[in-house]
Amino acid sequence: MPSYVVTGASRGLGLEFVRTLSSDTQNLVIGLVRNRAAAEKAFGEAVPRNLIFLNADITDLDALKSAATETAELTGGGLDYLINNAALISETSRYRTLSDFAHDPQILIKDLQVSFEVNVIGPINTVNTFIPLLRKGQEKKVFTLSTGMADIDLINQIDIAAAAPYSISKGAVNVAVAKYNALYKSEGILFMAISPGVVDTGEGMPSSDNVEDMKAAQDMAIKFAAYAPHFTAASTPQESVNDMLKLFERSSIKNGNGGTFVSHLGNKQWL
Repeated sequence: MPSYVVTGASRGLGLEFVRTLSSDTQNLVIGLVRNRAAAEKAFGEAVPRNLIFLNADITDLDALKSAATETAELTGGGLDYLINNAALISETSRYRTLSDFAHDPQILIKDLQVSFEVNVIGPINTVNTFIPLLRKGQEKKVFTLSTGMADIDLINQIDIAAAAPYSISKGAVNVAVAKYNALYKSEGILFMAISPGVVDTGEGMPSSDNVEDMKAAQDMAIKFAAYAPHFTAASTPQESVNDMLKLFERSSIKNGNGGTFVSHLGNKQWL
């Protein structure tokens, strides 16, 4: 029975991951969430027996350790797949540039600190906590969700100045993924960073009465359209998750995927 741990499993892509994976009764799926009751409610139907939600905020190391202990009891000690999905894109800086905080640098400092705590330190602590289980797994695969917004070539090509703390922190976790690959590929553990693409999760759109953020969002959409003329609409969570699961299946250290940062399409085409 393949085993999966998915962080941030109570909404968005995380919820779609556990929904899709648990639809196969051969899988054992463990969703790490901040509030188990809320996650079960968000699931929207009877939670299948092969899906277990565990309380574990990735910024809480003790909670992660407890979750790893519970996971080991459920799986018999091993783990096949770890999906680092939990992340933060700050509402403070989503549509802002680094210079927008020049008048109050403490706002930017705090935003960067929180972004790094969730998007870099959280996944690192999660990996370090679950490595003993991954070593005993069959598949031994770790996938960390990133973003094309962290691709330096894309940033420079279409001048994406907004969402800097998010992009910077995701760039840092991409490096962490490569570092883990350097450390563990000799043990057969695959690490990859993957962008899910632009996905309509119903979250994060600026309020219509926030003129400045709306303009920034529209400007970004224009840049995306110029970069990818074929791009017409955001993917649904199900479409994105299906693409990523196919990529998970075909990726391996043998195929040269270890430590790479790619899109849900398996290349550097972010849209």
